[in-house]
Amino acid sequence: MNTILLITISGEDQAGVTAGITAILSGYAVNILDIGQAVIHATLSLGLLVELPEACASEEVAAAVRNFAMHRDLRVVTSEVANQSYTHWVEAQGRARYIITLLARKITADQLARVTHVISHHGLNIDAIKRLSGRIPLGKLPALSKACLEFSARGALRDPAAFRRELLEVAGALEVDLAFQQDNMYRRNRRLVAFDMDSTLVEAEVIDELAKLAGVGEQVSAITERAMRGEIDFSESFRTRVALLAGLEESALARVAEQLKITEGAEHLISTLRALGYKTAILSGGFTYFARHLQARLGIDYIFANELDTADGQVTGKISGTIVDGARKAELLRQLADEQGIDLQQVIAVGDGANDLPMLSIAGLGIAFRAKPLVQQSAEQSISTLGLDAILYLLGISDRYQNRA
Repeated sequence: MNTILLITISGEDQAGVTAGITAILSGYAVNILDIGQAVIHATLSLGLLVELPEACASEEVAAAVRNFAMHRDLRVVTSEVANQSYTHWVEAQGRARYIITLLARKITADQLARVTHVISHHGLNIDAIKRLSGRIPLGKLPALSKACLEFSARGALRDPAAFRRELLEVAGALEVDLAFQQDNMYRRNRRLVAFDMDSTLVEAEVIDELAKLAGVGEQVSAITERAMRGEIDFSESFRTRVALLAGLEESALARVAEQLKITEGAEHLISTLRALGYKTAILSGGFTYFARHLQARLGIDYIFANELDTADGQVTGKISGTIVDGARKAELLRQLADEQGIDLQQVIAVGDGANDLPMLSIAGLGIAFRAKPLVQQSAEQSISTLGLDAILYLLGISDRYQNRA
């Protein structure tokens, strides 16, 4: 059998290293079985796995590579790989691959130690680690800094539920977010993103803000909190809360809309999604008036919410049409996917309340965003540390390729 040679080169990054090495190897008519290259802080690490022709001596090839490296002031290590070892390595390519994404304001050694321990404890082997966030300057962290590492791991995961549970325990202990996905063809082929509105796209529950102006703030807020925790039926609670708004001047709607604070990262996320050709939607248990306001501001494609009834310049305390509750959100998500001609695996759903769980559960990627404990525990993914634009990292999109317009 032909000889297999592993060549690893490291040192100061400089132009022409890969070209020079491969030119030497081409003179021996070798086959490239694998190649990987990375640069960290101007330091190069290059690895090549090559198959030598039958008549080619590995010592001669190794000497030629060492000579090249010496003139470039680079370090080189060469070693022969047993055919059995190579065959075992090739057979491993059929194993499932997983992506673990670490989201934080900054990355620490303790985080890496804890996360990689969980990965290895469950029998997975890390193939690659990639930084998706931009470089962080020295000194005090910038406001709303973002840090993200993506781990690509391979192996037979015997207990995915236990693996996910341990990752969540680490995330809670370190106050970071850890997302776990199978690396399949859908991960980078999502096409539609549906958002809840209140406490997701905006940092408020709009009905609570209206209630304050109507003088029933504490009553409505208490009901809202119980509904979002899943303690009472959403539709029933919603009718009760809306009834308490009866008599509120219609002009109050515009006042509340103007004061709404957009959630951290929402504008950046949606502008990037639009640039990449994604469709976006609001599926809200809130009110159409405010969904339209956000649609105009953010460039959302579709909105579905509840129509707050008004008459003679006042809120009547009633809702027109079908209430958009949890079941309705899931139904609308399916409808949008059908209209777009895409599989539900290509859909992302984002929300914070118990009424969002039905749509989170059927989407290919369901994300609980700064959610209530029940929702965090039930959703497949959860983001609490960073803003909404951290979703781009879950899609494997680094800062370099994000829209900054």
